[in-house]
Amino acid sequence: MAVVGGQRYLVSMLGGDAAWVRNVRAAHGQAVLRHGRTERVHLEEVAVPERGPVLKAYLGLAPGARAHLGLGPDATLAQCHAIAPRVPVFRVRPAP
Repeated sequence: MAVVGGQRYLVSMLGGDAAWVRNVRAAHGQAVLRHGRTERVHLEEVAVPERGPVLKAYLGLAPGARAHLGLGPDATLAQCHAIAPRVPVFRVRPAP
C-alpha cells in the first residue's frame, strides 16, 4: 500500500488480470482489507492520468514490485506515467 497526499492506494503489480483486481471490479469496489484487523473498504479505481505519482511512491516502497513493473526506485514521473495504463491503482476509501 502506498500513501500519497494522505490517501491510501493499492497497486496491482501483476496488472489488470490479477485475481484480486478482477474480484474488486466484479464487486464494484467493495472489499475487505486484513492487516492485523479487518477493515471494510471501497476501492475506487484511479484514472490512468492520475496514477503516475502513486506508482512513483509505490516503487519506492515495494522492492518486489520493481521487476514486475520494469522500473526502479529512481524512476521518473514520466516513466511512471508511461506504465500507468497497464498498472491498476485503487484509492482506499471507507466503506459506504
